[in-house]
Amino acid sequence: MAAGEPGCLGGFYFRFLPQRTFPSLSSREITSRLRQWSMLGRIQAQAFSFDQTFQPYQKDDFVMAFFKDPNVIPNLQLLSDSSGQWTTLGTEVKNIEAINVPCTQLSMSFFQRLYDENIVRESGHIVKCLDSFCDPFLISDELRKVLLIEDSEKYEVFSPLERDEFLFRLFKHLCLGGSLCQHEDMLKPYLETAKLIYKDLVSVRKHPRTKEIQITSSVFKVKAYDSAGVCYPAAKEHEQTFSYFIVDPIKRHVNVLYHCYGMGEMA
Repeated sequence: MAAGEPGCLGGFYFRFLPQRTFPSLSSREITSRLRQWSMLGRIQAQAFSFDQTFQPYQKDDFVMAFFKDPNVIPNLQLLSDSSGQWTTLGTEVKNIEAINVPCTQLSMSFFQRLYDENIVRESGHIVKCLDSFCDPFLISDELRKVLLIEDSEKYEVFSPLERDEFLFRLFKHLCLGGSLCQHEDMLKPYLETAKLIYKDLVSVRKHPRTKEIQITSSVFKVKAYDSAGVCYPAAKEHEQTFSYFIVDPIKRHVNVLYHCYGMGEMA
């Protein structure tokens, strides 16, 4: 088989799993929140299965094989830059980037320090501050300050490694939202939604001997390039435009979480 033909890279073949649904993105309550955060209709998750043993060091071959696979090409969804409608990748991927994202958090106690540092009051209300801009985001509370402004006094509450964690990234993406995001006054909706999406995407198992809960998924932040430049998740890059591949090596499933920054569905 010639190089570049589907299925030859690293021997991975894929199947789309349309029956695998993600309740964390489709329940009535979450849909209502995503609408408020201007993300509804611009975020989705899809699942694919694969047929080989996967090791994290194979991530580049795995992701390249994914984008070349004849079962992925007609099924992988992304938002069209021109029409704003869901479409498929109508271009040949020449190169990919797959960045390791740490995924070790098993509890939401990770965020307790938001209370301890008075970024959020005991009541759960997010502490307000004077409006400022961190382009393109309006910062009107201490939470967005801690998420975005590196020289703010409480930025170091989370270390660089903690900020890199998949759970933190999910939480931050939800807090920042889309282009017409209406921010929450309370922390709880962000935490609850991040937790539900995280649990929906990430696989865990009990260690057979120690009985400890372990995360078995590997997470990668993915970009793909065609001959003109970045083509996935979108040609126009933005902090809030992303695709994460969450790979379960035991079930041999990969969940793809995609969002493209813009104006979410209103009505």
